[in-house]
Amino acid sequence: MMKKIGFLINPVAGMGGTVGLKGTDGMVEEAVERGAKPVAPARAAKALDKLEREGLLFLSCGGSMGADLLEGGGFDYEMVYEPASRKTTSSDTVNACRVFLENDVDLVFFCGGDGTARDIYSVVGDRIPLLGIPAGVKMYSGVFALNTRVSADLFNRFIGGELDLTDADVMDIDEDKYRSNVLDSKLYGIARVPYEKALIQHPKSIFTSESDDECKRRIALFAFEFMHDDSLYIVGAGSTTKAVFDALGLKKTLLGVDAVKNRVVVGRDLSEKEILALIDKYPKSRIIVSPIGAQGFVFGRGNQQISSRVLRKVGVRNIIILATPSKLAGTENLLVDTGDWELDEELSGYHNIICNYRMGQRKKILSF
Repeated sequence: MMKKIGFLINPVAGMGGTVGLKGTDGMVEEAVERGAKPVAPARAAKALDKLEREGLLFLSCGGSMGADLLEGGGFDYEMVYEPASRKTTSSDTVNACRVFLENDVDLVFFCGGDGTARDIYSVVGDRIPLLGIPAGVKMYSGVFALNTRVSADLFNRFIGGELDLTDADVMDIDEDKYRSNVLDSKLYGIARVPYEKALIQHPKSIFTSESDDECKRRIALFAFEFMHDDSLYIVGAGSTTKAVFDALGLKKTLLGVDAVKNRVVVGRDLSEKEILALIDKYPKSRIIVSPIGAQGFVFGRGNQQISSRVLRKVGVRNIIILATPSKLAGTENLLVDTGDWELDEELSGYHNIICNYRMGQRKKILSF
């Protein structure tokens, strides 16, 4: 029996990442003005290229919301929804999912971010399984595969009857607050997803305790010592990296990327373009980041400003990873999803994670 797949792309998902907007909700025009380019269609194309096609009928949307890629890839599909404009909105996602629901699809396979997942869930709830190709900036929901290649693997195995369904959180944050360095996340519901423990991302966790804060202070003290070597330090988001700035007596953009040279801030809340310009000016550069708690992502979630171009220019050997012991204990794997599979392979393997004053733990970064 032929299975029906509801397929859609949010064409603007993730556009705010590299330009430092921390999301695209309500900010598409601003992202374009800053030079942002679409990322979701390319990510969706990578996933589609690995899909099994026999016995499947894709129900999709016109143009960049799905039909363009399905047509170009030779898929058996029907266009069941046409966006009213080339500038698609969340209403288009909602309306398309109403059609998917009416047609009793077996799976909604989509490419986007947390906002896209939230819009889909608002229509289908737990009545239709969801599987997301990650393309957003924040990515707090548990309905996304770890990367594009894994999304295709999960799709194929689920359609082939190899995977069961499990519950997954659909979460989103207030992007206006997020851009003001306030993290306000909310659970919107529990969806059903094809499940393989190691291949579906976990919702973000925040680790806080008195001992955890003390470890951050000691990590920061160590960083205070080594950050006097005349290098440019590109510093990612998070409370651990903020502690480093506190030790330096500097103000940190909690949820953005800042740059320091000789213990002086030379760039704040930077975009990819601004980071690359600083690296050109100061070729001796290093990157300091801390993984997302529980999820384990070092690159590819929430810090797209530190892009594959930036990473290649700085060099894999010049990456410094910070994490407290409790965060490492609560994070099963460290992960990367830069959008560049070859770079992900270079980043994989064991790394020394600074977890206290002049102390480290060996932890493996996985790529799939």
